[in-house]
Amino acid sequence: MKKILSLVGFILFCHCPEAQILKKIMDKTIQKTEDKISDKVSDKAADAATKPVENAADGNNTSASQNKNTDSGNQNVSNSETEQTAKNTVLPASLATYSKFDFVPGEKILVYEDFSNDTKGDFPNQWNTNGSGEIVTIEGQEGNWFMVNKKGRFIPEFITSLPENFTFEFDLICNEKFSFYSDALSLYFITNEDSKRNFDYNFLSTDARSGIILDMHPTNAGSNGGLSKVVVFQGGAEVMQNTLNTTMFNANAAKTKVRVSVWRQKQRLRMYLNEEKVFDLPRAFMADKKYQLVMFELANGMSADNDKYLIGNMKLAVGAPDTRNKLITEGKFSTTGILFDVNSDKIKPESYGVLKDIADVLKENAGINIKIIGHTDSDGDEKMNLELSKKRAASVQNALVGNFSIATSRIKTDGMGESNPVADNNMPSGKANNRRVEFIKM
Repeated sequence: MKKILSLVGFILFCHCPEAQILKKIMDKTIQKTEDKISDKVSDKAADAATKPVENAADGNNTSASQNKNTDSGNQNVSNSETEQTAKNTVLPASLATYSKFDFVPGEKILVYEDFSNDTKGDFPNQWNTNGSGEIVTIEGQEGNWFMVNKKGRFIPEFITSLPENFTFEFDLICNEKFSFYSDALSLYFITNEDSKRNFDYNFLSTDARSGIILDMHPTNAGSNGGLSKVVVFQGGAEVMQNTLNTTMFNANAAKTKVRVSVWRQKQRLRMYLNEEKVFDLPRAFMADKKYQLVMFELANGMSADNDKYLIGNMKLAVGAPDTRNKLITEGKFSTTGILFDVNSDKIKPESYGVLKDIADVLKENAGINIKIIGHTDSDGDEKMNLELSKKRAASVQNALVGNFSIATSRIKTDGMGESNPVADNNMPSGKANNRRVEFIKM
């Protein structure tokens, strides 16, 4: 019986009309099966873009996104299963957990979207949809979140071009006890031959578009984990697909928040959920096509009323950092890829790939010594920002010494606070670029 249910679940997860028809026929059976599955789930709460969207900073230091909107007329996802899930989600605690994480974000941040300029309860004003969604806040999580729980496509219209080398990241939260029969969240990177047809459900084949679809689902009927699926289209025809189990996004194991990271290097695509590399496809993108559209989708909606996805802290960056050449030849390397907790010098574990890149250069060039300089944006008190930047530089030194065995004598540290911006602090993308760590060869 379990094998039959797993097979049916797998069919329903796939994008095909037959699966949708089968789902309708088996509604009653599915509901009974889902109830049985739910009974086994623990009741304990789990845990270029040529027009950058002008929202708030990403929380590396004090920013407008930290201010709470207390308007009683706006929706706050409080006293709910989603709130408890987000509040108590088990997150990676240290750099050690990311020891195999090789993701390195792009050099320059083009878009930073945290929905801080949008009104809670409304659909975000620089997105488009044929469905609905709304901005909410979650107790225990910073800033605003975009909640979707009904059938529809959701397009950030400020993204109009995807370079041949880019990184795309966002945080994703779901509720616990998420039904297997509810939709996966689909993420598209596609060519955009006819933008007027973006809400046509046959547009990939009709317009002979090329693209990649990445699905994320936090439950898997056949195992104790979540599901990730990739579909590659070229000229309107599907040329590749695969579905894999993942342990990182798993509503049944209290892993209801995940960092999704996508890395394009020309034709190659890599996708990570937290530190897990889920897909690494050498020929996903077509070399002669321009990919322009990013889109999220719920293809059919949710089978359970309480099921929902929340998207936040979305970042598009461009460029393939050349750490070795810049540090050795140019004598300077600057990165926005080393991230810290809000108002803290604690390094986030997703910074591991950048730190390892720098450590490898130092290990291969034993004669090079460096100075690490921390920088912040202009939000908050100037003196506090200066002190914070110095502490963060020291934390980077400690990480290189403690995690990668670089000699302390090879590293000096300093901080410049907000005094040396490289971009406009009045723009969120500018603030994100100003929050950086610089490495100078001595």
